[in-house]
Amino acid sequence: MNRTTLSLIAAVAALAAVTGVAAVAGGTSDSGDGTRAAAATGLPVERSSLVCPSPSASDVASTTYTAFSPGWQGAKSAGAEQAAKGSARLLPAAGSADGSGPTDTDTDTETEGGSKGKRKATTGGAPMVPLEQPGTPVTDTAEGSGASALTGTADGRLAPGWTVQQTTTVDAGVGRGLLGTSCTAPDTDFWFPAASTASDRQDYIHLTNPDSGPAVVDLELFGADGEAGSSEAINVPGRSTVALLLSTLTKEPQINLTVHVTARAGRVGASVQAADTNLGGDWLPASADPAPSLVLPGIPADATGVRLVAFAPGEDADLKVRLSGPSGSITPAGNASLHVKGGMTAAVDLGDVTKGEPGSLILTSSDGQGTPVVAALRITRGKGDKQETAFIPAAPAIDTRGTVADNRAKGSTLTLTAPGETAKVRVTSSAATGGGSPASETYTIKAGTTIAKAPPRPSGGKGAFAVTVERLSGGPVHAARTLALTQDGLPMFTIQTLPDDRGTVAVPAAGQDLSLLNH
Repeated sequence: MNRTTLSLIAAVAALAAVTGVAAVAGGTSDSGDGTRAAAATGLPVERSSLVCPSPSASDVASTTYTAFSPGWQGAKSAGAEQAAKGSARLLPAAGSADGSGPTDTDTDTETEGGSKGKRKATTGGAPMVPLEQPGTPVTDTAEGSGASALTGTADGRLAPGWTVQQTTTVDAGVGRGLLGTSCTAPDTDFWFPAASTASDRQDYIHLTNPDSGPAVVDLELFGADGEAGSSEAINVPGRSTVALLLSTLTKEPQINLTVHVTARAGRVGASVQAADTNLGGDWLPASADPAPSLVLPGIPADATGVRLVAFAPGEDADLKVRLSGPSGSITPAGNASLHVKGGMTAAVDLGDVTKGEPGSLILTSSDGQGTPVVAALRITRGKGDKQETAFIPAAPAIDTRGTVADNRAKGSTLTLTAPGETAKVRVTSSAATGGGSPASETYTIKAGTTIAKAPPRPSGGKGAFAVTVERLSGGPVHAARTLALTQDGLPMFTIQTLPDDRGTVAVPAAGQDLSLLNH
């Protein structure tokens, strides 16, 4: 996805104010007096935006929101005002889960089915998970089918690394199970391999506009034989949400489908909610941007089924498939490679490929062309009528730091993968919602391996906590968190990857050049 860098202009303007006249320079250029200009520095971002989709259409759904900000240790150097101030909150977006348009439903009014949880679907609704300080998570809940999509911002000291986790339990019906997603930054381009319009699937694409002006969105759907459907010029009003059933956009059922979302005007948050008649459901997050090499981290050790779905937006792609485990990387038996035709979706079932050990899948171009692709995994746990599914999209590496919220004392597993060079990371669990103190551990991930660890538990507190991974040295690191709950023998679970939180922005160096005053 494209990433929007915030506050760069403001930072440069501030530097100009300090120096009188600022000459923006690269790290190796000379300033006006012949001295070398300093290299670009990273300053904490001053504003972050997130979008959370409408959690469920089920009357028996129960949703927990957990918000957290690790802040930034260097924030004080950016100015005392930023260090002292900051706010973060989410507000309900207008619109209904079926995409029928804006609604105006009062908070906690009772539905016809007797369930509660409907919130005022306007920007005047009560704020959700408002944060007051970094380092301590807060939670909020919503019950039933009426919970709205949410949009919001964090600024000041709470902006760097602001994270919100949405976790929903659905006890019965199509898509029952544990549905989790990290609320995402709005953007203009998304790829969703591993969607489906098969007869046993009900997949919805959720589009949420966080801004006051309208957004216009195009959808393209690609199956095994190429283009399978489309929808153009979808209007998403300002601060509203629209959800579309994918099967209404295809002429024939598609078992494996790739959805491409493009905003031609404005920006949106986009997520696919996948519901299976027999295998439960979960949120399918967007894949990392198309690239010739991808990492899909966090396959549970007890996975009973793994399906790889890939799509090549341009030319044909030949991919080498490797499984990274605790002792190194191997080639899955019978699945050493995957050929993906340009403009078509390819899929392969890998079965119980991990064989009782945690793992991650590594895809690399083997055609010498470096053809970019997108990819995702559908993971199945359990057997018979006690099966559940989750999804792992290709995930970008953690350059500096990544965070995931809503970890539990039981059932949380952190997976770390170093696909190239050996890497060293620090894993910090925050204080819990019920208090306590943070706890940290340092891990070394050998080149080509994957390790899975229970996050360190905060001392002296109960409740949910956040986990932050900081890369200290070495090569790229990819991470994912599995949250698992068992209910009536059903192994409910959800998996979230940890992208870099982009808590800083690179600001070009500014040197004093008084000669500019002579012009």
